[in-house]
Amino acid sequence: MPRKTESDHIEETRNTLLDAVLPHVAFDGWTNQMLEHAIAESGVDAGLGHLAFPRGGIDMALAFHYRADRHLAEELAGPKAKANLESLRIRERIAYAVRRRIELVADDREAVRRGATLLTLPMNAAEGAKALWNTADVIWTACGDTSQDYNWYTKRAILSSVYSATVLYWLGDQSEGAARTWEFLDRRIENVMQFEKAKAAVRSNPLMKLALWGPSQILSQVKAPGMGPGAGPGRAS
Repeated sequence: MPRKTESDHIEETRNTLLDAVLPHVAFDGWTNQMLEHAIAESGVDAGLGHLAFPRGGIDMALAFHYRADRHLAEELAGPKAKANLESLRIRERIAYAVRRRIELVADDREAVRRGATLLTLPMNAAEGAKALWNTADVIWTACGDTSQDYNWYTKRAILSSVYSATVLYWLGDQSEGAARTWEFLDRRIENVMQFEKAKAAVRSNPLMKLALWGPSQILSQVKAPGMGPGAGPGRAS
């Protein structure tokens, strides 16, 4: 059995502290005081606890978000889920993955609400956007996206918007089984598909194609992360 590294111990500590704090976040939010409470309740070494979450509440909220992303990626990579996704149309794959991402945190709705509030504060907005981007990247990757140009970015930007809007709707949805949320999600994806159809129509129009030749040449040089020259910032972790 391989020997555990320092990173392994820190990751285990993060999970232990998250599990300890989640029952209390609904009432007290993602705060530094909650980190101290989780350390005391779990028996984790205080030094290791602060090493795992050096900025306290904000780091815990982000770790909660990224942990759900990892769980989604692992689930969708499983043989059964992968086969299921491959049998669906692309819009159905996206809807299914977004729904599963929300369902994974359904038992911690108030923790999600508190996290969303914290990550939309001006000082945390950049990290909140990065977290949403990571979720969109996980979903598109699981759904088989192979784009390598600027479409890699536009797909994730649009899905980030769809996902965040759906989560906000879900937070206020009291319908049975969140039925209204899934209807809302379907409408948002339909809007995106209509936009994609409009783009395709523009590209097929000879006059518009000529007008957009210059911008298209520029955008064609944009590469997805890891695709060589012109690559943008690395994918969110």
